[in-house]
Amino acid sequence: MKLTLLGTGTSQGVPVIGCSCAVCVSTDPRDNRLRSSAWLSDGATNIVIDVGPDFRQQMLRTSVHHLDGVLLTHEHNDHVIGLDDVRPFNFRSGHPMTVYALPRVAEQVRRRFEYVFGDPVPGVPRIRLVEIDKDTPFHIGSVRVQPIEIIHGHLMILGFRFGDLTYLTDVKAVSENEKAKITGTKYLITSALHHREHPMHMNLSEALDFVADIAPQQAWLTHVSHQMGLAAEMNGQLPDNVALAHDGLEIEFFGQ
Repeated sequence: MKLTLLGTGTSQGVPVIGCSCAVCVSTDPRDNRLRSSAWLSDGATNIVIDVGPDFRQQMLRTSVHHLDGVLLTHEHNDHVIGLDDVRPFNFRSGHPMTVYALPRVAEQVRRRFEYVFGDPVPGVPRIRLVEIDKDTPFHIGSVRVQPIEIIHGHLMILGFRFGDLTYLTDVKAVSENEKAKITGTKYLITSALHHREHPMHMNLSEALDFVADIAPQQAWLTHVSHQMGLAAEMNGQLPDNVALAHDGLEIEFFGQ
């Protein structure tokens, strides 16, 4: 399988509108981050994790021609507001896009995209919501998906494991029971906002402690703020098996 990171930035993206800090004016492409999202493919099945406001741009720059499903981690706008742009996939396939989400998140999608679920209107997206939970693995095509509950401030949201790889974003904490699902992960993507304490996200120190606890072969940090610092400088300060993720990063691994 291959996971491609489509976006590795926070809800504002990087550069931030109107900001002239060293990161936001950097010419290093690793410092230019769209909103967090990932594309998983085994050559037959294509899945996107989260569809934020940059979804259209992400699909165009990676030349994705078909999607078999969308996994939603949670209902915040930077993870769902691009759902309207599944329309071209509807038109190409002739079928609704299957979107997998917690019941709470599915209800938010129904409310925010009410026009999708009313009387059929030509040109609107077609979405089929499938409610999932943290305890029940499932398949999308040939891909087995293991949901993992993570704590994002006051919200319980989802991350996902696919064989040797675990993808988590917007993490503040993970319970011991849920950590058991991550045991043995070779490749870990988890979030690290910046250096300071934050009520909803792990900072860099917390993320590094979490990585050390899980002990993957390699870890990458996503959902990174412009306040983290330049990628070229930060990567030299991180443990050997940890790096800042960047848009376009491709990770090959074995599924289940």
